[in-house]
Amino acid sequence: MRNKHGFTLIELMIVVAIIAIIAAIAIPNLLRSRMQTNMSAAVSNLRAINGAQTAFHSANSRYGATFDELTTPASGPPFLDGDWATTKSGYDFLMAGANTSYTANADPAEMDVTGDRGFFTDQSGVIRFVIGGPADAASDPIGTVQP
Repeated sequence: MRNKHGFTLIELMIVVAIIAIIAAIAIPNLLRSRMQTNMSAAVSNLRAINGAQTAFHSANSRYGATFDELTTPASGPPFLDGDWATTKSGYDFLMAGANTSYTANADPAEMDVTGDRGFFTDQSGVIRFVIGGPADAASDPIGTVQP
């Protein structure tokens, strides 16, 4: 009688099928958790922008119009760190300001890939969101449930 060494084709196909099933279950969950992490980072970054704008307003009696004003002020330490012209954690940040107000948006770099919600804040300090697009002042505040 001969000794058999190795695996049969059926055994190998079963192992490959099991690995494929496990991957099909795990990959969507991994992508969803990455999107959740990106969205949490976007909200945290908007909170940092609100704090920086509040400090800037206290020091200058006006709000900053650009990220450059907050990151490289004319005198003193910066109110905000980092390069805000690049994508941060899958989100792009835009800010506009005037003397008495400012707005800041965080929009996914790739909708439904890096995030599925757009975020918005202004001088009120309330962070708002909308699913599937850019948020604005009329969007729901975070913490509320959209239908």
